[in-house]
Amino acid sequence: MESRQLTVLYGSQTGTAQDVAERVAREAKRRHFSTKVLAMDQYPIASLIHEAMVIFVCSTTGQGDEPDNMKVFWKFLLRKNLPSNSLCQLNFAVLGLGDSSYQKFNFVAKKLQKRLLQLGGNPLHTLGLADDQHDLGPDAVVDPWLNSLWNKVLSLYPLPPDKAIISEHILPPPRYKVKFVDGDQDSINGLHVPTDSNITGPSQNNPFYARLVSNDRITADDHWQDVRLIKLDVSGSGLSHAAGDVVMIQPPNLPDEVQTFIQLLKLNPQDRVILQQNDPDVQLPPSLPQPCTIQHLVEQYWDIHAVPRRWFFTLLSYFADDEMEKEKFQEFSTAEGQEELYSYCNRPRRTTLEVLQDFPHVINTIPVDYLFDLIPPIQPRAFSIASSLKAHPNEVHVLMAVVQYRTKMVTPRRGLCSTWLSSLNPQKDDVRVPMWVRRGTISFPKTPATPVIMVGPGTGLAPFRGFIQERTTLGIGGNVLFFGCRNKDKDFFCASEWQPLVEKGFLSLYTAFSRDQEEKVYVQQRIKENGAVIWDLIHNQEAWIFVAGNAKQMPTDVQSALQSVLMDHGNMGETEADRYIHSLEHRRRYQVEAWS
Repeated sequence: MESRQLTVLYGSQTGTAQDVAERVAREAKRRHFSTKVLAMDQYPIASLIHEAMVIFVCSTTGQGDEPDNMKVFWKFLLRKNLPSNSLCQLNFAVLGLGDSSYQKFNFVAKKLQKRLLQLGGNPLHTLGLADDQHDLGPDAVVDPWLNSLWNKVLSLYPLPPDKAIISEHILPPPRYKVKFVDGDQDSINGLHVPTDSNITGPSQNNPFYARLVSNDRITADDHWQDVRLIKLDVSGSGLSHAAGDVVMIQPPNLPDEVQTFIQLLKLNPQDRVILQQNDPDVQLPPSLPQPCTIQHLVEQYWDIHAVPRRWFFTLLSYFADDEMEKEKFQEFSTAEGQEELYSYCNRPRRTTLEVLQDFPHVINTIPVDYLFDLIPPIQPRAFSIASSLKAHPNEVHVLMAVVQYRTKMVTPRRGLCSTWLSSLNPQKDDVRVPMWVRRGTISFPKTPATPVIMVGPGTGLAPFRGFIQERTTLGIGGNVLFFGCRNKDKDFFCASEWQPLVEKGFLSLYTAFSRDQEEKVYVQQRIKENGAVIWDLIHNQEAWIFVAGNAKQMPTDVQSALQSVLMDHGNMGETEADRYIHSLEHRRRYQVEAWS
């Protein structure tokens, strides 16, 4: 049995790749493999040369960038001095999780597969490229890919003669042991501020609780969208950030949902629990205090607002006594039931809490131990920092649209973090926001003389506001901003800041207000109209170009407009213009930061 070791390594930004990695591990354990699951940057990479079999699961962020918890691992793997036979003993498979609405679809998985092959690794299976845009989501690729993978794995590592694959109908053990404890509760009520020394600076396991300075709506009261400019005081945090960096904010659950969940599951919020390891390969969550109240878990840890994944229903099927509920859970757990699950859960964006409300029998039979398996932890949210420390020392600004939209559900869908942040009132209380900073995917030029063209419609303006503040505070010009929104009088963000900079010659501003005239006008049209200026900036002045905003169509439309400029003013053919843009991308002179 010594040879039946399998390691699953993941690179995950939002938790999806981690979720899939844990699914791979569960399926491996059913096949009697000793399995550990780790983020790539938690793994001691020097051990890779001793591994017999590794399954890699990774997502792609930004413009083809690796997730934060994979960066160190990837940097090491790229070392030029690694021998080409370094990994000749390694059997591996790579599963990528991507979104085809982004230009660099599954770019990280493709790069990883190529590099592992260069280092002599032996592929167990073809590269898996799951797509979030598929009607059935990533599972449309993940399911058949895993089935095929296990066939190949078992041909290399057959089951021992006295073993059979553990049936899917047998409930796996819980992730942790949960023990209820008695005692004084004062030490664990309210916010949990970690006591360990803050040597490495604020992080996910040790956030800084920034004071909320202001929370201002910057769209007109009668505008369809509520957009906020939020200012956080980071004095004493030791945090520093550069233009293009990102602030990570850890939201709690919404108070009304916390109350409903506690009542629904008949939990006592004052009960205290201690977690213990139940599997030597599964570490305890580092951010949780020990002991911990049920109130803290529901408020700060379990993501009851998230849309549940397939494994949620598989687990519920083990606990259901009611035959109709059990049947439905089992259906949602099958490959054939994914279309119906998508219609029930994903399309209307039904939350975990709402699902539990729909199945009143099973909520009485869920063991507390399994709540950690059923409900994943709340993931932090990323926002481009919309300010510069040079202009606003000890502050971090966030430009945030409050997410609210309708589906077939009776109540509107609400973004967890934006709804929570928008509700905070710094005039009433001393409000604190758990946060830390990470490097962004955009990197601006270091040379002051380099002109910069920035295309930032809507909240895509955020990283450019920070960069413009930084440059103009230092007296640096050559800043060109293309901004687009619906109406000049309703959602022209930070309008009063731009005019003085234009008058001083620090900023050239081009605006597209799409609904202020009969024919809609967008930033890509303004780019074409000012093609001669842009061509001169790019070709003669070696300007850098940055695009930020919604991923759906805008980045593609902007690139097409840029291609037209090169053809019209640079006398290029379509192929040549395309090559020119790719050359700019390769030299980091053309960068896109888009989100869906």
